[in-house]
Amino acid sequence: MTVHRTSLRHTVDDRHFDAVLVRGDDAPVGPTVLVFHGMEGRSDVQLDIATRLALSGYQAVAVDLFGEDVSAGGLAATTAAMTGFLDDRVALSRRLDAVFDTLVATPGVEAGRVAAIGFCFGGLCVLDLARAGHPLVAVASFHGLLTPPPHLGQRQVTARIIVFHGWDDPFATPEDVVALGSELSGRGIDWQLHAYGDTLHAFMAPFADDPTRGVLYSESAARRAWASLEAFLAECFADDSAVH
Repeated sequence: MTVHRTSLRHTVDDRHFDAVLVRGDDAPVGPTVLVFHGMEGRSDVQLDIATRLALSGYQAVAVDLFGEDVSAGGLAATTAAMTGFLDDRVALSRRLDAVFDTLVATPGVEAGRVAAIGFCFGGLCVLDLARAGHPLVAVASFHGLLTPPPHLGQRQVTARIIVFHGWDDPFATPEDVVALGSELSGRGIDWQLHAYGDTLHAFMAPFADDPTRGVLYSESAARRAWASLEAFLAECFADDSAVH
């Protein structure tokens, strides 16, 4: 199967965003998986992940949360944008709401057939989308930050949640993991956790190679996590014949 990429450039609050839709050329339209980036901003990394999803029968969107102008500024600009959102979770919530609503309204995207996956900062973002009660079927967080926003409400959560976590990740401590489990169970959410021993932050990213900062790719954890993701999505969309 070959894949086709379509620009979904859009504007929110006078800022331009560069999302990309990826789907198989001849495949029927399947459920949509939104792919949320880390501090690097929307890049070819998300396009590669979206392509893997498209080859599995989904259509996927590489989401842009920072905007084209921020991405053009390089890592310094994207890191500053991420730090700003981590310091102001209300602003992050507003950005997530706006981008999510815009992308779900894209022609060919069925609002009731959407999942979201995210990596690092993006892992936090997809958890926050679920926490806010957005109409998602499934959410998967890979080596994400886990702490809830201070303004967390009690909206009904529709998404099933899976968390892939490196046990030695210095950015998400064992205490954070236990707190997340208590939070999700307390809200009656269908959730599961896959934790990998001797595994650091960013274990899905082949370019991650700075163990002194707690950042390191793990081939085994990445392979196991992706296989588990595929099984999880298949289960969540079990009644959808477009997925195979």
